[in-house]
Amino acid sequence: MFTSKSELFLNFVQLFPHPDCVLSLSKTIIKNRIRANTNKKISNIMAEKKAIQILEIAKNSYPAVSQNDVLCDQLKAYAKRYQELLQQKECCINKMVFIAEQRAEYSIILSLPGIEPNTAVRLMSEIGDITRFANNKQLNAYAGIDIRRFQSGKTFYKDKINKGGNKHLRKLLFLIIQNMIKLRCYGRNHNIEYYDKLKTQSYNKCHKVASIACVNKLLKLLLHLITHNIHYDYRLAA
Repeated sequence: MFTSKSELFLNFVQLFPHPDCVLSLSKTIIKNRIRANTNKKISNIMAEKKAIQILEIAKNSYPAVSQNDVLCDQLKAYAKRYQELLQQKECCINKMVFIAEQRAEYSIILSLPGIEPNTAVRLMSEIGDITRFANNKQLNAYAGIDIRRFQSGKTFYKDKINKGGNKHLRKLLFLIIQNMIKLRCYGRNHNIEYYDKLKTQSYNKCHKVASIACVNKLLKLLLHLITHNIHYDYRLAA
């Protein structure tokens, strides 16, 4: 009904930390509170629908404490503190974007489908100066996705990624690929076409293996684009 990081959710938890706080109010009051506690435009119909859902959930809940319990006060305090931290995070990211806009690679990274300013500045901060890598193999090793092979006599073990590099970068790159997969309908993307190719019957790679292979392709593409100072163009990319 609400995402746990949304402003509306955190405001709502502070207003109504207990089901009884909701049950004592009418549907109209709850609807108006919903509309008043979000910066997003929400219609009367949608707000009323959410109000009905909230009342239904409150009726079917079985709280372990009363609405006057100290745990309700703690919940309100935690929600407020979490909200403050999210605001600080957003402020920090905005400052990072302002600094990143002065660098040439920022616009190049943004030219890739599925990458927004938030992701772009995080990627830049984790990689640093990408031109210091002589080739994509060094960049793969830095991200920890280079292949580690085990062999004992005539026995060959399944290849695995090294996981010895920057784990934050590795996680971020994996999430970027997942976003690209979700947003495939908004434009053609060579990385996603490569993912689909790996998932076909002849290759039949599992989702995680195919995603890591796409991370490898993405890093190679990023290194090429930034080194040569060119933006991503599906018609030109190989």
